[in-house]
Amino acid sequence: MKIAVVGVGHMGSAIIKGLLSQAENHVIGMNPVNPRVSKFAQEEGFHLVNSCEEVVSKKPAVVILTTPAKVTLTVLKQLAGLPAHTVIISAAAGVHLAEIAAIFPANPLAAIIPNIPVAVNAGTIGLSLGPNVMAPAFDKISQVLNPLGEVIRVPESQLDIVGVIGGCGPAFVDVFMDALSDAGVKYGLDRSTAYQLAASMVTGSGQLALRTGLTPAQLRDQVTSPGGTTIRGVEALEKAGFRYAVIDAVNKAQG
Repeated sequence: MKIAVVGVGHMGSAIIKGLLSQAENHVIGMNPVNPRVSKFAQEEGFHLVNSCEEVVSKKPAVVILTTPAKVTLTVLKQLAGLPAHTVIISAAAGVHLAEIAAIFPANPLAAIIPNIPVAVNAGTIGLSLGPNVMAPAFDKISQVLNPLGEVIRVPESQLDIVGVIGGCGPAFVDVFMDALSDAGVKYGLDRSTAYQLAASMVTGSGQLALRTGLTPAQLRDQVTSPGGTTIRGVEALEKAGFRYAVIDAVNKAQG
């Protein structure tokens, strides 16, 4: 499938990396001339163009916009020559589907909030669909997004909180992993082993939750034996206000 990613910043680059893992994808990146982006395109092996007019001329099946919100509508107007069958997916937080529909009234539209792990096909992607998305367009959206990670459909009104938990959450988890690594070093692990251990544990815990469908509380109870070491650690987290700190981090990130 021919897919154009408009905006090759951090998120656009991550999406491109994830898309390129699927050999059947033909990926086009669009970005104003930038040496970093040119080097990235050479390293990853995708076609890079520098204008919206070139994107339109390629007639992609799907366009993914990862442009800053403040310029997204301007960029969309420059893409107005796209065929009506082109699926337009916006990853620009704060840009509403109704605003995009005013420019592309006939096209299938979707809004997503992805996170950086899409680069390794382990992302969390919030998805809201516009009214023109029928079965063929939905199939295209699924074909593009599903290989990038876990796709979670929500109403557009909930994309902001999805963005905080899915998008900011990795940074919160990174802080947690860094702290666990410090503790590992304190008790004799070398730094690289401590990092590997923390990252592996987080990966496994997330996969276990997804595959079993058990709640975090149920999974916690499976490893907190009466009077054991784990429950004492959980008690220490509660005493330190860990749970409130996480909720407050989400509050602050929501603005």
